Amino acid sequence: MPKMKTKSSAKKRFKVTGTGKLKRKHAFKSHILTKKSKKRKARLTKAGLVHKSDASNIRQQLCI
Repeated sequence: MPKMKTKSSAKKRFKVTGTGKLKRKHAFKSHILTKKSKKRKARLTKAGLVHKSDASNIRQQLCI
């Protein structure tokens, strides 16, 4: 059986932490930033974690 290929879109969007959790970036930080407050933009800059209900689907895409 051939090797599983990783989904390119998933490998660009998610990283696995040392403890095995999945890191992600926040949405809504790419454009139309003038109407968003500094506080809101600062919070969107920081990475978040993938919710556990979505994690199994993403792990499958990453072939983990």
